[in-house]
Amino acid sequence: MVMNIAQLKTFVTVVEHASFSEAARAMGLSQPAVTMQVQALEADLGATLLDRRYRKVDITEAGRALLPHARKVLAELESARGALEQLSETVSGRLVFAASTTPGQYVLPRLLGGFLKEYPEVGVTLRVFDTAEVIEKVESGEAQLGMTGAEVHGARVEYRRLGHDNLVMICAPDHPLLQKENVRFADLVDEPFIVRESGSGTRMVFEDAMRRGGVDPAELRVIMELGTNEAIVSAVEGGMGIGVVSTWVAEKALQLETVARVPEGSFPLERPLFLVMPRNTATRAADALIDYLGDALES
Repeated sequence: MVMNIAQLKTFVTVVEHASFSEAARAMGLSQPAVTMQVQALEADLGATLLDRRYRKVDITEAGRALLPHARKVLAELESARGALEQLSETVSGRLVFAASTTPGQYVLPRLLGGFLKEYPEVGVTLRVFDTAEVIEKVESGEAQLGMTGAEVHGARVEYRRLGHDNLVMICAPDHPLLQKENVRFADLVDEPFIVRESGSGTRMVFEDAMRRGGVDPAELRVIMELGTNEAIVSAVEGGMGIGVVSTWVAEKALQLETVARVPEGSFPLERPLFLVMPRNTATRAADALIDYLGDALES
């Protein structure tokens, strides 16, 4: 048994108007179309619903049995339509936001509070990964949005440049490099470096800068890979070597003079921040957050 919503609506309208022609006029259909829909419904149910004698339409016993159910179905459908219309006016839902270390720890936390005040029906879970993992989470649908400090080419995501971050090269405050007015990448090849793990946006941008400066990153003397920028700052403070981190991360240590800036000419190195979006249609909550971050970071 197959019942078509349009057929049910036509049946109820004919009953309410007691006329095929009046029902056709009310529905904006031709009378033959109305007749065909009622006939199709009767064929599906295997019962005569309307008695069409002497230009008068009477409802049959089968029609009277169906009528309250048909009206209930149409009422439920209208209620569902109203609920969807109300939903379209309210931004709600839960978002998983994957971010690389710097935006995840320093940029987004100060912005999400304002967003959640503006959209109290939205919940956001912020998770921090390295850049490559952020891209994977957005690609797989585990996260609705992401933010990184570098692009991964070939990934099945969309990027939108949104604000920027500055990287600074730091060393211990008594390092001999500070005696030079200008340090080149070639001068740094034999220095011990503490770097972020492979897949980190900070490391990607730093290595790209080295290549532009004529030095292969493979030539660096990397003595340690660490998972956070804060750990790199601590290692540099301990005199273990040179590190490259966001200025947001190094700011306090620079003010306290527990580290110093290496006078390499391309630093501070500006790098863009990227909003990472899936290629499928975004939810209303994701669209709202995209617009909010755009206003906050592009102003």
